[in-house]
Amino acid sequence: MYSFLRSLLFLLNPERAHYSSVNLIKFTLRLPILKWLIKSSEDDLKLSRRVFGIDFPNPIGLAAGFDKDASCFEEMGQLGFGFIEIGTVTPLPQEGNPKPRLFRLKKDFALINRMGFNNQGVVAAADRLKKRNKESKLIVGGNIGKNKWTPNDQAVQDYIQSFNALFPYVDYFAVNVSSPNTVNLRQLQEKEPLMYLLNELKLVNVTYPNPKPILLKIAPDLSTEQLDDIVDIAKELPLDGIIATNTTISREGLRTDEKQLNAIGQGGLSGVPVAIRSTEVIRYLNTKLEGKIPIVGVGGIHSKEDALEKLDAGATLIQLYTGFIYEGPSLIKAIKKAILARG
Repeated sequence: MYSFLRSLLFLLNPERAHYSSVNLIKFTLRLPILKWLIKSSEDDLKLSRRVFGIDFPNPIGLAAGFDKDASCFEEMGQLGFGFIEIGTVTPLPQEGNPKPRLFRLKKDFALINRMGFNNQGVVAAADRLKKRNKESKLIVGGNIGKNKWTPNDQAVQDYIQSFNALFPYVDYFAVNVSSPNTVNLRQLQEKEPLMYLLNELKLVNVTYPNPKPILLKIAPDLSTEQLDDIVDIAKELPLDGIIATNTTISREGLRTDEKQLNAIGQGGLSGVPVAIRSTEVIRYLNTKLEGKIPIVGVGGIHSKEDALEKLDAGATLIQLYTGFIYEGPSLIKAIKKAILARG
């Protein structure tokens, strides 16, 4: 069924297809019969995980970027996700990069995006999150970034502003300094500015009666030395968790024609081609951290086998995005069954 729907959606340009699919999900969940067909059943208690002090109904999440403005997080939760990461949100609304900015690489089961943190701003997201279903077990994370016009030496204030605005409404935070689509953003991954940013957020966090977990989302393109810096920072602060990984700027080993890639141009690559590197990063970090800091594994999960591989490498939780686009909601169910089958 989903393969037919995907073939129709893939007739549209990717960005339009995204909004059409979200509207379709919302519409379907309003109709009792169709809602019954696609709504996920209650999770087996064996799928639950307690990670950085939070009880997750299952370990499968929707990665940031799908629900940038917290406009469909509850609907996506009804499809079976245990947690939804909204954003990336910035303090002020911004349009992002010029269109077209989202591209399919069908031969590679991949996407290239250079969205550029397009979002309606943190206030709009917070207003929607205020209306969360209080009885739902769904966990919501807030992925925060800086506005594109904010220089790096002032970026901390952007992150703090979004942190404070979302604090009452999210369960954890993801600090995004790894998107390749905001100029100079990845420079914030260097040890000194990153340590400063995370420490400042931690100082704000402890002013609240019940501090929230702070996770760092990193790129797959970091060198071994840079990963070692992340390990040092994670231990020293300490970090509550690491999300590994974001999209890659590499184009190595793709089946897509080089002319097509050149026509697309810059952007972050996600999907099957990033799977191996993402798993390598997870395994490396988990080994260096001796399993003491949780890792959220994301990147190229298109099957239950991919999911189990991430978990075996050291991930405690996993996230889907491109795999969900290509495989649909049945992927969530398949991964759950595979995890339960392991006992």
